[in-house]
Amino acid sequence: MGNAFTAVADDATAGFWNPAGLIQWQGVKLFGVNKFHNRKDYAFDPKGIGYAYRGYGLFWGNKIALGVESGTPDFNYYSFARQLGSYIAVGASLKFKRKHPSDVYQFFGEAPSYDLALLVKPNAHLKLGLLAQHLPHQGGIRWVTLGAAYRWGHLLFATDVAVPRTRLADADLYVGAEWEVVSTLRVRGGRSDGDWTVGLGFDWGWGQIDYGWIRESDFASHFISAELRF
Repeated sequence: MGNAFTAVADDATAGFWNPAGLIQWQGVKLFGVNKFHNRKDYAFDPKGIGYAYRGYGLFWGNKIALGVESGTPDFNYYSFARQLGSYIAVGASLKFKRKHPSDVYQFFGEAPSYDLALLVKPNAHLKLGLLAQHLPHQGGIRWVTLGAAYRWGHLLFATDVAVPRTRLADADLYVGAEWEVVSTLRVRGGRSDGDWTVGLGFDWGWGQIDYGWIRESDFASHFISAELRF
């Protein structure tokens, strides 16, 4: 969906996108993602688990990207969400960057930072999201992402605008749409900061499998993810 997910955030990856969205289900969700094609440019293999019960949500996730120019961005996320009334939820994440190389698994790490999040659902069709991101060693909030999502029958439309604190003119735009063909199949498309994306989702109630194709500046990347629900 063109990376436009801040106001949707309705699966276990909400801990990354918008932790306030963790309250949108009951029970446990376990997920993993793999970039399975064109890993010579970079690899991306996040994983995590989310739990929600009666308006509270908890999340642990590990977001790792290998081979990028900035080194190895490998973060552990610890997220919390709370529903406030019928229309508003708030969330927050603590993030710790793991040292590399390391002979032992680091449960926390170094360079702590945080995210702050908000999700508002004024009616049955519209959702609004906000994610404010703090980055290690940079002081204060560095990025603010505003999102909106609207569901019309079997169609879902979403858009995100990511704005850096230092230069508003460098804001990134993400737009996407999803069509629920039948209860088990969803078709997706979008535009991620100038590049096209397409995807498919297969949902069986107890879990789902998603495929995404993202066109980047010089190549295309292919991703697959799986989620289990308990």
